Amino acid sequence: MLMAALRRLGQTVFVLFGISALVFAVFFATPGADPTARIAGKNASPQTMQKVRQEYGFDRPLPVQYAIMMKKLFITQDLASYADRGELVVPEITRAAPVTVSLVCGAAVIWVVFSIAMGTLAAALKGTWVDRTLMMLGLVGISIPVFWLGQVANLITQNRYHDTWLFSWVPALGYVPLTQNPWGWFKALIIPWVVLAVLFIGVYSRVLRADLVALSGEDFIRTARAKGLSPSRILIRHGLRTAMVTFVSLFGMDFAQLVGGGALLTEVVFGLPGVGRLTYQALTNLDLPLIMATVMYSAVFVVLANAAVDMIYLLLDPRVRDAR
Repeated sequence: MLMAALRRLGQTVFVLFGISALVFAVFFATPGADPTARIAGKNASPQTMQKVRQEYGFDRPLPVQYAIMMKKLFITQDLASYADRGELVVPEITRAAPVTVSLVCGAAVIWVVFSIAMGTLAAALKGTWVDRTLMMLGLVGISIPVFWLGQVANLITQNRYHDTWLFSWVPALGYVPLTQNPWGWFKALIIPWVVLAVLFIGVYSRVLRADLVALSGEDFIRTARAKGLSPSRILIRHGLRTAMVTFVSLFGMDFAQLVGGGALLTEVVFGLPGVGRLTYQALTNLDLPLIMATVMYSAVFVVLANAAVDMIYLLLDPRVRDAR
């Protein structure tokens, strides 16, 4: 177990290095493109061009340029955005990250709880009207675009019915820091949480239901029945634990992708200043230092989530431990 964890940690470091080198090569070492001009922006003065060239070491070999970039990004954290008049990009991401993490963590709790309940109940009542209704609701959730559902939620809660007793508690669009006002933080995020979770509830409940139904014919389930265990105990204790391997795998990827900026549409619709919206602004302005920083931020979350999922595999499935 310890060796597997250390081996996965080494792979994680190697993958992060590969991603950082690839991103650097794409944005800063493309043949025929001058990264100095792209960072300094249009109509930059010769003094600014010279400052950027010296600051990033663009007159030095590529490995040195890469080392300077990584040092500015991870050690000194003084990577500056010239498109944003010298704003440091690491503090920008640090300010945006809590917003995205708050949004995604709340939505994840909702989609995990509801999808496990819906998937398990549908599998337990397979073929009944309850099963069909739950799976149909899941399909509806998958089919609804998050930006459309968000706009409808805003239309109802912020406009037409905001003055009624039902939605008078809904605050204006925006983010309230948890440390300043916990209750205001909850009220500001509860509707974005639900909107973001709807799609994933549909996907996860259908996947979990299919896995549980498939597992019902496995040998270890038949053995449990032969021992006289109750159907609910077989489903929850034996079937659900095995089916959670696929569930955890999906969850790790989706959670990391959302924390890394994938919740862009939800953040834009609800006016949340998170990492997704920051990445969108960076792409719009072709702000290379900020793009580099946000891509690395996203990559770190995805790679770490992969490592975490592998560790959880070891705990959930004995066959994985034996294979290693």
